[in-house]
Amino acid sequence: MSTRKHTALPKARILIEALPWLVRHNGRTVVIKFGGNAMVDEDLKAAFAQDVVFLHHAGLRPVVVHGG
Repeated sequence: MSTRKHTALPKARILIEALPWLVRHNGRTVVIKFGGNAMVDEDLKAAFAQDVVFLHHAGLRPVVVHGG
């Protein structure tokens, strides 16, 4: 099984679970705290950035604030 197929199913399950929340909050501003380990770990920083971009493309208006 390729890596892409290996990671696609868990991501699809998460998106299916999140879909009602995304629809309910479409167009709204969401505040996201960025701090702690996410600020010093390169992998976590990259994942955080990808998640913020996803939220924007999913129709939300993410605002990142410093926390921690």
